[in-house]
Amino acid sequence: PSLGCLRRRGAMAALLGCRSLGAFRQALSLSVRRSVLATQTRGKKRWMRSYMMVMERIKKLEGPAPPKPRSQQPNWDYHAEVEAFGHRLQENFNLDLLKTAFINHCYITAEESRRQDLKLDKESVKLNLKNNQDLSAKGSLFATAYLQDCFSHAHPNLPDDGIEALISYVTGPQVVCHVARNLAVEDLTLSAEFPVPQEILQSTFFAVVGALLQSNGTEKANLFIRDFLITQLIGKDLFEMWNVINPMGLLVEELKKRNVSLPEPRLTRQSGSGTVLPVYFVGLYSDKQLIAEGPGETVLAAEEEAARVALRKIYGYTENRRPWDYSGPTREPQTVEALSN
Repeated sequence: PSLGCLRRRGAMAALLGCRSLGAFRQALSLSVRRSVLATQTRGKKRWMRSYMMVMERIKKLEGPAPPKPRSQQPNWDYHAEVEAFGHRLQENFNLDLLKTAFINHCYITAEESRRQDLKLDKESVKLNLKNNQDLSAKGSLFATAYLQDCFSHAHPNLPDDGIEALISYVTGPQVVCHVARNLAVEDLTLSAEFPVPQEILQSTFFAVVGALLQSNGTEKANLFIRDFLITQLIGKDLFEMWNVINPMGLLVEELKKRNVSLPEPRLTRQSGSGTVLPVYFVGLYSDKQLIAEGPGETVLAAEEEAARVALRKIYGYTENRRPWDYSGPTREPQTVEALSN
């Protein structure tokens, strides 16, 4: 007989041999314990399945948990993280300026109101902290001036509206917040709300630029903007950043400035005109020469695309243009020199 069979026989013999009710109960509990220990060999408990199902239902009803800032999670040392921020970027920041760059006005207001709710003394309520408004203003002004000089030098044929569009795209909240989150600026930002709003994260990033400008000078700040902001233009089309409503009208103005005859659109190719997915190719001719050609689902859309292709050629912002030279020596713009002085 097997081991389990012998144990069952022993338990039955013990139960039959009991003369009193107390001894019977003790023998019964002993047999149940032995059977549980002998038969329960699963890694998961039996109650685990029902418990997990209940927790999943609660999660679906209540929704996901709100995100927690990194400062409320374990293994966090704010002062060490601030110091490591500069080493990670290989920049020698002034720690006092860098800490000030991460302090926003909303954080100071929220912290003081929280201390007032705790009924602390007036001396304990007031925080002796300086916000980053001055550093943010200096960093934003410096970045705009540097980008203006860089884009004007790199694309001399691009008009002022196009340069302003590039600057607005690079310094916009979407691009700046993307760069700031990848540099862990959001984790170090002291704000009243979490996740940090885009406008606060954007001002904090420019405050970091201002702290770097005051710590290491214009050359390091130029390299910082070049490496983290100008690189966001890689793979971007000109008219993705610059919204031109009437490209054909703009092309006519550019050709008039250059004393070139006006463009004449001609339908060069078409396919599937009787289907739901037609395609048309329109070419623009000037002095009997093809200057640009573009596709489109309609003839009008193809004509506008051909005008955009011609504008890219005029402005020197084509797909096969020479890439940005990141290895050359940095040029000190005149506007940046005036701001630093």
